[in-house]
Amino acid sequence: MRLEAFRSDDRAIEGLPIRLVIAIVVGVASLSIMMSMLSGVGTLGTTELDVEPDEEVIETGYNSVDLTVIDDQGDPVEGATVIVSSGTANIDGVVNEESDADGEATVGISPELRDNQDKGTLEIDINPPAGTEYEDQRENTELLVIDD
Repeated sequence: MRLEAFRSDDRAIEGLPIRLVIAIVVGVASLSIMMSMLSGVGTLGTTELDVEPDEEVIETGYNSVDLTVIDDQGDPVEGATVIVSSGTANIDGVVNEESDADGEATVGISPELRDNQDKGTLEIDINPPAGTEYEDQRENTELLVIDD
């Protein structure tokens, strides 16, 4: 008799969809928390690099620009490769230079602007020194190029 009563009872199925939804929401939330904890573990020993140009605004034509590579504490970083490339302003190819003991790298660039353009930008990237905890994940300062 109990088996027959159980088979004919439709009420148990009514709560099933909401139970499944709750289980999925709790599972996804738990997975999200665990993944954020795991992703933070790998970044505990890394230090973000940035670059500070001596001039943030330059004119078209030849320029010698001093760039200082610093860590997140503002200390200079030796052995990082500074890479300057075209953005909305153009240079021939890519220019790179390694930072010295003071974190400084001097690049010689000749930016040009396109027709009907009165300003543009050059992008700066940093390749951290090999075998260090440094990384360059965030966007760096850009050089603003204006028409002379």
